[in-house]
Amino acid sequence: MHTSLFSNPLWRVSFIRAVITIALAGCGLAGAGAQSTPVNQPDGGTSSSAAASQTPTYLRDIQPIFMGNCSRCHNQESRFVYNWLDYKTAYADRWEIRRRLWDSWKGSYYREPMPIANSPESFALTDEERLAVRNWVDGGAPRGVPPPPGAPKSKAERVQSGRRLFGSICAACHQPTGLGRVNMFPPLAGSDYLNADKSRAINIVVFGRQGEVVVNGLKYNNNMPSFPLTDEDIANVLTYVYNSFGNSGLEVTPEEVAVQRTHRPAPSTTPAVKSEFE
Repeated sequence: MHTSLFSNPLWRVSFIRAVITIALAGCGLAGAGAQSTPVNQPDGGTSSSAAASQTPTYLRDIQPIFMGNCSRCHNQESRFVYNWLDYKTAYADRWEIRRRLWDSWKGSYYREPMPIANSPESFALTDEERLAVRNWVDGGAPRGVPPPPGAPKSKAERVQSGRRLFGSICAACHQPTGLGRVNMFPPLAGSDYLNADKSRAINIVVFGRQGEVVVNGLKYNNNMPSFPLTDEDIANVLTYVYNSFGNSGLEVTPEEVAVQRTHRPAPSTTPAVKSEFE
């Protein structure tokens, strides 16, 4: 009976396929078990490979990417494009976000990649950030929770935290050097406008700004959106800017930011500059 079974080519092929499938399934289970167990580190944390396997969350990973690379168009003042700084809106638009930031970039979607080619944001957005957005959508686009507020910081600690925020959110427009872009984004380096009024600078980061501004003798007329940052975040990034690029060395505290949140500016009388989509 065994001889006749294996003399039939169809039965022999089916048997081999079944054996291979069982073997591969066993390897997969073993691999999954190994990956699901975090590797403990001496500091009580987990290995970088285990952390990298975690699904990105909106508040922890994705919103900072959108703030730094998409917010010039996709913000709360937008009239014709979606506000990706809001979780519910970004979640509803998640598949188009994935297609534009990942599929179009890879050449597998017919529409133009985002950010727009040759824009400051397109040069600032890294491959790792695009991959994080793709993995966030594929992982169910979870909201997550915001990072817990930190303990009171010294000025030096505030500068270091602000440096990271500046690099991920502000540098796309104002440039890593703080020099801005001619006729587009005003400089922060040695800025007379910035150094003249700390309260005004805080207010602009809290509420955004539209309309003309004169910085170091040159006119700029562009939009700066407000960002969903905490008082601590704003204090950190402004302290970094004030202590970099040849500026005045001031420190900004969360308490000062909280005060400015109660002072919403009057609407600008200068017409807002339209985005590329309007």
